[in-house]
This record gives sequence, C-alpha cells and structure tokens, in this order.
Amino acid sequence: MIDILDKLYQRDLEKLKTEITSYKNEENLWKISGDIKNSAGNLCLHLCGNLQHFIGAVLGNSGYVRNRDAEFSKKNVTIRELVAEIELTINVLKKTLAQLREADLQNIYPINVFGYEMTTEYLLTHMAAHFNYHLGQINYHRRLLDY
Repeated sequence: MIDILDKLYQRDLEKLKTEITSYKNEENLWKISGDIKNSAGNLCLHLCGNLQHFIGAVLGNSGYVRNRDAEFSKKNVTIRELVAEIELTINVLKKTLAQLREADLQNIYPINVFGYEMTTEYLLTHMAAHFNYHLGQINYHRRLLDY
C-alpha cells in the first residue's frame, strides 16, 4: 500500500506542477470570480501545506510548521516559487513514505483530524482524495479564467 500511495502522490504532484506551469498569464493564478472563491495559487499552497503538515511533519517529523491561514491569504507568489514548493513537497513525501512500514498503516494516526480516530492508512487515502478534489478545481480554474 505504501508503494501505491507513493506512486499516486508523486503522479498527482507532477500533475499539479503541470497545471500551475500551464497558466499563460501568471496573474491569472490569483484570479477569483463569482462563486470561485479560491484561486489556483492558493489551492496549490493549500495542497502543499496540507501534505507537508499531515504527512511530512506528523508522520516524518520534518519540522514543518503549517500556517493554514497563509495558504489562503498569500497572493502573487510566482510560478517559480510555487513549483519550488511542489518540489519540496515531493521530496518530503518520498522521504516520509520511505520511512514507513506496511504495519505502520494500521496504527492510529497520531492526531485527531476529524473528531474521530482513524488509521494512518485511512488518513493517507483521504489525503490523496482531497488532493485530487482540489487538483480538479485548479484544472477548471485554469481553463475558465486563464484567457
């Protein structure tokens, strides 16, 4: 399961990098419109922060300190800086997942995230689904607002 999760996370982080670098106009990364309240840039920051916190810091003791509010309030971060954050996230996940054993997946995840206990495997699977939800939003954002 760890190998599968590692491959899925690496694949999807590469897709995130492709989406972010596909913007024709860097300013469009930060556009919001109508009911679209989160920009692609903020969603990218959120995805990286989420993974670096829940996987890197909690499971891998990476030392990452999350500022969730900044994930949604920062603006005008360059594409180059976003790609660097994605690359950092890729490296943190590779390192952390390589340290896990299959038996670790059945352990109760160290922090209570949703108000109930869950296994590490459950949390890691949830995180992959959450990532793809926002990745789809970024794809639509780019196609709707990057003209």
